Amino acid sequence: MAFVIGLWILLYLLDANQGNALVDFVHDAATWLAGWSYDLFTFHRAWVQVVIGYGIAAVAYLVIGHAVAGRLYRR
Repeated sequence: MAFVIGLWILLYLLDANQGNALVDFVHDAATWLAGWSYDLFTFHRAWVQVVIGYGIAAVAYLVIGHAVAGRLYRR
């Protein structure tokens, strides 16, 4: 999940072609995954909004995934 969100942030910052099917798929998936965090904070610059809005979700998924993997590893 964090990879998909991170990939979208990278594609956005690199100004990827929004008409490309892969870019559109990654954007839709990242928007769905980060729907809860995207409008948590508002910024005047669009790139900051994307990095912070999607970045919060990516970090949350990394932390949760790490915690779940740690629990499963100990069993």
